[in-house]
Amino acid sequence: MKYFTIAELCHSDTANKYLIDNRCKKEHAENLTALVNNILDPLREAYGKPIIVNSGFRCLALNKKVKGASNSDHLRGMAADISGGNKKENRRLFYLIQELGLPFKQLIDEKGFAWVHVSYDANNLKKQILAL
Repeated sequence: MKYFTIAELCHSDTANKYLIDNRCKKEHAENLTALVNNILDPLREAYGKPIIVNSGFRCLALNKKVKGASNSDHLRGMAADISGGNKKENRRLFYLIQELGLPFKQLIDEKGFAWVHVSYDANNLKKQILAL
């Protein structure tokens, strides 16, 4: 983990606002580390500038509060919603992940590149690409 921290991937303004304890457990931290090592760090290296993590790990209460999917990879520390700061940069990140051939489970253009969702599960690298 060169460019990201577990604390950054577990931070949530929403959790803080609603006093939700979003600390991750050991297995979540291990999953987040795999996500960083396999996708986020190589992406950051190729992108050449900082990437914002809007949402990483989410405990069940936080996931419900943000109306996340009940089977979200965020719940297991296997996903991150990322941004380069604007829709143009988010589009760039979305396509760069594909160009680099990074081993993702899902890659989602969220709301016209408002952000990019990317997940990593070593046992399920289906490379599903969606636009929601």
